[in-house]
Amino acid sequence: MPALPLVIAPDPVFRMKAETVTEVDDEVRQLINSMFETLYLEKGLGIGANMVGVLKRVIVIDLQENGVKNPKALINPEITFASEEVQTFTEGSLSFPGIEAEVSRPKSISVQYLDENGSASEMNAEGFLATVIQHEMDYLVGRTFLDRLSRLKKDSLLRKYKKLHRAVS
Repeated sequence: MPALPLVIAPDPVFRMKAETVTEVDDEVRQLINSMFETLYLEKGLGIGANMVGVLKRVIVIDLQENGVKNPKALINPEITFASEEVQTFTEGSLSFPGIEAEVSRPKSISVQYLDENGSASEMNAEGFLATVIQHEMDYLVGRTFLDRLSRLKKDSLLRKYKKLHRAVS
């Protein structure tokens, strides 16, 4: 499956809500395979479908701990539990190259989703994995990591991003 091109900010797709996948068929599986190709090509940890211009509720993640691939696709993911305890990690995005920020999110979550076969599944995640899942799920509802920052910090990063983007163009 060929990789899909990443959508780079600014783009209206980052404010759009992805549609629920009604049937996990070969088309959805092909989307997932192409998203993984993009993820590995770009050396990322996760991608929400919006990031490749597709408005479907699909995320793919692979933290590749110790260099070992462990791909996971989550279709129609829904967080069913989020801990009160939060943690902070530096987050960035393949779609917002060159900027990153400290973001606080729940330390542990439970997620219900469909797997690539259309079977209902549930995953408990904590630590960095929980952060990556939440980060990618934000894209599906028209949010980015920047929306979790103070107005001042967000505006500062967007100015930096625009300056970087102008320098490259």
